[in-house]
Formats: sequence, structure tokens, C-alpha cells
Amino acid sequence: MNTNQTFRLVALDLDGTLLNSEGTISNENKAAIQNAAQRGVSFAIATGRPYCGLPHTIIKELGIRYAITTNGAGIYTIPDKECLAEHCMPANLVIDILKQLLKLEIHMDLFIHGDAYTPAQCRETLKKITVLPDSLKKYIISTRERLPDVLAFLRENQFPVQKLTLNFMTNPDGTCKDRNEAIQILSQYPEIHFLSGGYENLEFTYAGITKAKGLSLLCRHLNIPIEQTIACGDSENDLDIIKAAGLGVAMANAPKDIRCQADAVTLSNEEHGVAVMLETYLGHVTE
Repeated sequence: MNTNQTFRLVALDLDGTLLNSEGTISNENKAAIQNAAQRGVSFAIATGRPYCGLPHTIIKELGIRYAITTNGAGIYTIPDKECLAEHCMPANLVIDILKQLLKLEIHMDLFIHGDAYTPAQCRETLKKITVLPDSLKKYIISTRERLPDVLAFLRENQFPVQKLTLNFMTNPDGTCKDRNEAIQILSQYPEIHFLSGGYENLEFTYAGITKAKGLSLLCRHLNIPIEQTIACGDSENDLDIIKAAGLGVAMANAPKDIRCQADAVTLSNEEHGVAVMLETYLGHVTE
């Protein structure tokens, strides 16, 4: 870590980082981003969400022009949705995995070309998932297209899939129902990479696809050395980008193992940690 470095690009996770528990961006975070942008710093969202799940109104207000979505599987310009790079799982691979996952009582989302889909049978399951905040449940319900037959949809269209997200109900003993079974299924496929994006979920993409790879591709597009970037996040799906950036910052609400591997730790997402991070480390910016 070199805090005397000139930082030209900041990559921010959304849930648990830039967004608070209400799913909104605080005025403090907004002001800090706008101040840094006025001084020449570029910003990118780096999220597990698909393009359609970005808070577009606020992003437009802040002037953020780039998004690394679905854990690096789709990189876009905002607001025109120009896809700069996309790395997807083939439909037949996803169909094979889904045949097994659909036997479990879980909620799942599929992200395809920046849009989001949920098997219709999962709607009732979502209501039973207590670990997810209401703001995230509302976000999921409002941004997903329900599919009556997800396997038929994929077979007929052969759409490549950027990412799948699995969310789990909680057993009486506090463990996640069917989570271990899902891990056993996913572990059979070396072609994919899976991890948790928060709230004990599981997310999987094509093997080798990460937010860090997305950041590297975006840096190449913008002609910015990755050493001149900051990445800030709170979950397992942020760890690779935190370690790859010139300065990797974890939120105080991140798990301990994430905080221990970051270059620095800022305040929590409830305490405007992004604003504090920007004010602390952007003393050296491009003019």
C-alpha cells in the first residue's frame, strides 16, 4: 500500500458499502463522491448486482459512468448500457446445474445480459428468508422478471448467463436450509467459481471471473494503471478486488477475515464509511 500514490479511479461495492441498511446512499457519501469527481477522480460501481439492479437515478446524479456488474461478468458504461466486456456461463452448463438446484427449497436469480430473472416457484421462498433486509427483498421483487419454466427458457433461447445468486431460509438452529446441499452441487463443476456475496448467500460465475478481473479490464479501457485505483467493499465477493487495487479498503461491517486482508478499514456503511475513506485517502488526486 502506498498512500502517497495518485488515485485516479475508485471502485465501490453497493450493498453493505455505498448503500446503508435502508438501501440508500447517505448525503455524506454523495457529497464526498461529488467532491472527488470535481477534482478529477473517476468512479465505478463494482457489484454483484446486474445492470438492471443498479440505483440508476442516484448514479446519474453522482455522475458515475462505469459499472463492474455480476461480480465482474459484465462491465458497462452508464447510462447507455454499452457492454465493454462480458464473460458468461454457457446455457447448457447452467441448465445442468439448475436441474439439481431446483430440487432444493431456495431462492435463486439468474442474470442475463444485464437483466434479472427468477423462477416463479421462488417467489414464496423469498418471503421466508429472514436474513435478508426488507430493502433487499423489495429490490429483488422490483427488478426480477419471473419465469414459469426457467429450464425451458434457457433451452429455447440458449442465453449465456453472467451469474446466479442463491439465497437460503434459516433452520430453527440458525443454520441455512439446503446451503450445504447447494455447495455440494456447485462443487461438482470446476467450470464455475462460487462464493458468498453476503447474508450467507452463494453466487457463482464462470471460473476465473471476479470483480478484480473486471477492474483490470476497466483500467485497460480507461488507460489507468491498477496501482492508481482504490477498491472498497464488505463481502467475500469483494476480497479479490480489495487485494488487486492499489489501495484496498474494507468496511467496518465486513467479516473479520476480509478486514484483516485489506490495506485499510473505514467506518461501517451506517456511518458513511465511503465518505470517510474518500476524505482520508484522496488527498492525492489527479487535477
